[in-house]
Amino acid sequence: MPSVRPLRLLLVAAIAALTLAAAGCGDKADPPTGSAQFAAASAAASAAPPPSSAPSAAPTSAGPVAIPAGVTAGIVIYDRQAKAYVLQQKASWRFRSASLVKLLVTLDYFWNKGPSYTVPAADQPKLQVMLRSSDDDAATGLWKANGQREIVERMVQRLGLQDTAPPPVSQPGFWGYTAVSAGDMVRVYQYILDKAPQPVREFIMGNLHQTTKCGTDHYDQSFGIPSTFKAPRAAKQGWSGFGDDPATPCVAAADYTAGAQFVPAAGGTNPPDMMGEVLHTTGTVGENDRYIVAVLSVHPDGSQFSKAAANLTKITKALPLPASTKL
Repeated sequence: MPSVRPLRLLLVAAIAALTLAAAGCGDKADPPTGSAQFAAASAAASAAPPPSSAPSAAPTSAGPVAIPAGVTAGIVIYDRQAKAYVLQQKASWRFRSASLVKLLVTLDYFWNKGPSYTVPAADQPKLQVMLRSSDDDAATGLWKANGQREIVERMVQRLGLQDTAPPPVSQPGFWGYTAVSAGDMVRVYQYILDKAPQPVREFIMGNLHQTTKCGTDHYDQSFGIPSTFKAPRAAKQGWSGFGDDPATPCVAAADYTAGAQFVPAAGGTNPPDMMGEVLHTTGTVGENDRYIVAVLSVHPDGSQFSKAAANLTKITKALPLPASTKL
């Protein structure tokens, strides 16, 4: 995922001109409304209020997860079996999405494909490599073909997302500049798992359960969830700002197959950090995708990928989930 540094002066000017702090960062630049069945499947999600940011159960004795100095992290864990939040920490804090927006790109792609939701043979490998190995070229092609910023605008309305916004008007091709929060990423997974048509759910989660160790850009995407939790697990990772080529290219030794504590976020909405390096891990943990986990983070500008990955994995290992789910 290319570095954002050559764009900084332009971005600073663009941000200053925008009243909505909706920018995200850093993947390749240069990615129409739902079928009856898909729209019906999401009608309840759109009509009903989005999941509350308030905890759904009495607080436990667990405190907030410690965050390394200089790192900002948003964390949300939702227990689908208990129908309760396990932890919300800076749940509404906005981060640039990097590759997490690929989940929205995929959902938007399927919106018109009902009732069978069959993926044409030409698109099958693109979607698979985008979900499993975070391929940027596949995402860029779909982003361009389906309306760029309009993809995010549509999905915000369809899923009732609260903190998500498209890239700046001045940078429509940069899909990684989408603004997202940990709370909204959990809402996306809640939709996929509990409201999306079965073929869509099975396609997306089937691929996320087969996430690869290496991204197609040769970055090691095994940080966070894959390095912390046993199978069954699913993961969609995001990283941006570390340069086009990793200092140590990933070697694919093997593919991965395989009471709430509430910490309020700062008041109001924040502009996503456009300079620091971002690293995100999202997905599910446990049998039947019991726990939805989203850990989004931004690291000091100039951070090395290896250090950021170690810090994010440290945060993930400290999450208050059963020891039986962990490696």
